[in-house]
Amino acid sequence: MASSTVPEDGPYNLRSDGKPGVDGYLGDFRRGPAVFTLYSLGSHPAQRPRVTDYLLDVDDGGGPRECCRFTDDREDVPEWAASWQGDEWCPWLLEQCRALIAEPDTT
Repeated sequence: MASSTVPEDGPYNLRSDGKPGVDGYLGDFRRGPAVFTLYSLGSHPAQRPRVTDYLLDVDDGGGPRECCRFTDDREDVPEWAASWQGDEWCPWLLEQCRALIAEPDTT
């Protein structure tokens, strides 16, 4: 997939929720000046079928901000941050996320 644009260590490699950027990292991709980074937040083993939550962050130079949260249940509706609701990039972003989920960046 895409090469990693996120540094592997350092004090600035945090997710938008403040957790380390290596926790659940699946990969990243660019569009214009923005870097989007996808994280797996884990699954709910008690749920059947098992559902995994994901966090998509965006950084356009001002630090990571939450762009979207979604699950691997295709019937669930993604929760877009207010500034992204209805944006024309949303379908493309989800497409890129699905590709990273299928083939995560393991480097």
